[in-house]
Amino acid sequence: MDQCDIPQPKTRWSRLREAAPRFFPMLAWWPQVGRRTIKADLWAGLTGAVIVLPQGVAFAAIAGLPPEYGLYAAMVPVIIAALFGSSHHLVSGPTTAISLVIFANVHHFAEPGSAEFIRQVLTLTFLAGLFQLGLGVARLGALVNFVSHSVVTGFTAGAAILIATSQLGGFFGLSLPRGGSFVHTWGHLFQHLPQANPYVVGVGAATFISALVIRHFWPRLPAMLLAMLVGAGLNHAIAGAAHGVLLMGALPDSLPPFSLPVPGLDEVRHLVPGALAIAMLGLAEAVSIARAVAVRSQQQLDSSQEFVGQGLANVVGSFFSAYASSGSFTRTGLNFESGAKTPLAAVFSALMLAAIVLLVAPLTAYLPLAAMSGVILLVAANLADIAGIRHILRTDKSEAGVLVVTFMATLFVQLEFAIFSGVILSLLMYLRRTSHPNFVVLAPDPDNLRRPLVNVRRKAVPECPQLKILRLDGSIFFGAVAHISEDLHRIMEDFPEQCHILIVGGGINFIDASGCHMLFNEALNLKLSGRDMFFCGLKTEVREVLDRGMCVRRLGGEHIFESESQAIAHMVPRLDPERCACCHTRVFRECERMPGGEHHLPVAPRA
Repeated sequence: MDQCDIPQPKTRWSRLREAAPRFFPMLAWWPQVGRRTIKADLWAGLTGAVIVLPQGVAFAAIAGLPPEYGLYAAMVPVIIAALFGSSHHLVSGPTTAISLVIFANVHHFAEPGSAEFIRQVLTLTFLAGLFQLGLGVARLGALVNFVSHSVVTGFTAGAAILIATSQLGGFFGLSLPRGGSFVHTWGHLFQHLPQANPYVVGVGAATFISALVIRHFWPRLPAMLLAMLVGAGLNHAIAGAAHGVLLMGALPDSLPPFSLPVPGLDEVRHLVPGALAIAMLGLAEAVSIARAVAVRSQQQLDSSQEFVGQGLANVVGSFFSAYASSGSFTRTGLNFESGAKTPLAAVFSALMLAAIVLLVAPLTAYLPLAAMSGVILLVAANLADIAGIRHILRTDKSEAGVLVVTFMATLFVQLEFAIFSGVILSLLMYLRRTSHPNFVVLAPDPDNLRRPLVNVRRKAVPECPQLKILRLDGSIFFGAVAHISEDLHRIMEDFPEQCHILIVGGGINFIDASGCHMLFNEALNLKLSGRDMFFCGLKTEVREVLDRGMCVRRLGGEHIFESESQAIAHMVPRLDPERCACCHTRVFRECERMPGGEHHLPVAPRA
């Protein structure tokens, strides 16, 4: 061998260079940056900055924060998430669901919009970011898979109703009680609806309808921003301020101020449940959106790195007056459709938003609150995934149950517990499925020359009177051994004339010590009753565990076979010859060599 072909040991520098992209993901895509990508990213960033301007203000209102805090959440966190995440197109920032969870968690402890409320929101964001960052560093990216699509769909549907309910007062010009249930709020609305201000309703309705029309006929235009301009123009034309139409007031034309979200022990105690809920909901949103776009862009994602990016975005953002952020489906989809090539598009979006805020902040003084309510009502209407709900309800009753429970919990209990209830119910259903493996009864197909084993429930074929063939679909672990043992006893009691059992193990993915112990005991009980149990088609991993657990040695090597054909060829000669002599079923080819087999037609030889 040539000396050049001998692999050289890696130096410390080469190992460091290989590991660097894991800690600084931008090193992996930075070589792709060029004049062409920068041009595409600049245009996508400008589009995203225009879109997030009205969204940020609306989301801040949902969270109970001053309007500018929704824009702060679309600046620093967006940059951090883009640079330290794994997706090339994901755009982070404020979202409707997280905004609602923040309000639900903090409004019990401070007056919405007050300095204390803002401080606790930023502290909640800091804690949520720590949870996300810890999960990412621990490489637990797969954890978000336990937040099922049904949980997110049910939560967002419930959140849509709560968000719409929270804006009814502003839309109709009524003073509705804050903090009550949605049923109480709707009841109060119907009671005082005759007192609604027609000027306020007109401005809100005009904004809502304008957004719908623009989105339908010109989908590429910033519908929310243009609709808010329509609402402001109408309000000016009818002199709405003189008729009770409230204005939002000018935003401060400044960059995000520095903050210090250091929690005390008492705050940690009452904010941790909400922080954990926000962390899981934010990660579920971000990863699911990133995956959806990655399918179209053909990019490989690292869920754990996405956890790190979202966690850093919230931790660092909380020091720059940004409340909790996550992936935004609207802005991410728009970013991809606008031709973004690298995460620099998200960075440009945040920088351009800061420039826009400095230029147009004073103009928001003319924006009616009714127009804001109209826009938020449209956001709420688009939040519920009606098609997704129908699909889940039609497809899977278990998932439909998870969706309904999460939806109802969102409406009637605290929002963080609504998320937890959905996740816990999903886990319970998953555990129930995995702990209840299914036995399938098999028998040879007489219509096929090869006599393959088929499911007798799908095709009515005769079984051997002395041999029961079962396929176990599921793993044999401590949570499933009781169910498997009960099923075996039931089968043996229902079919006492079938002396032997052959278990086809191709569907067994793994087995643990409890499973080994259970199989040996069941095989021993069968042997004591004059019956026998055999296994075939076991996977290598399962066979290795049986070997280490001494199960193979205790059962005897003649009880475990590589294939179904080997097992049947070994077992048929061991059947009762007197019963075989008067048997007319003859389901196996080997039966023709048994007593009485000469009276039956020959069958095709075994392949």
